[in-house]
Amino acid sequence: MVLNVTDNPDKKRYEANVEGSMAFLEYIKAKDKIYLTHTEVPTALEGKGIGSSLVLKVLEDVERQDLTLVPLCPFVAMYLKKHPEWKKLVMKGINIE
Repeated sequence: MVLNVTDNPDKKRYEANVEGSMAFLEYIKAKDKIYLTHTEVPTALEGKGIGSSLVLKVLEDVERQDLTLVPLCPFVAMYLKKHPEWKKLVMKGINIE
């Protein structure tokens, strides 16, 4: 699924409007780091790959901005386990197994 994901700095989250509902990934930015704290997909949209598509778009943006990733959200950590090519963005010393 291709999502149109936008950064909403006022709410400190990336957002994707899907079928009239809002999926989002909250973050905290501090200097050159981004802490991904919480992913939320509306119940009616669960199981459709929206969360994974959202995380992918966010990781692409993190890479484009040359930020260091600190994955505090369990869903993001799970995504990184399944897609180890993105672990290059993760702050040194954080182990995702």
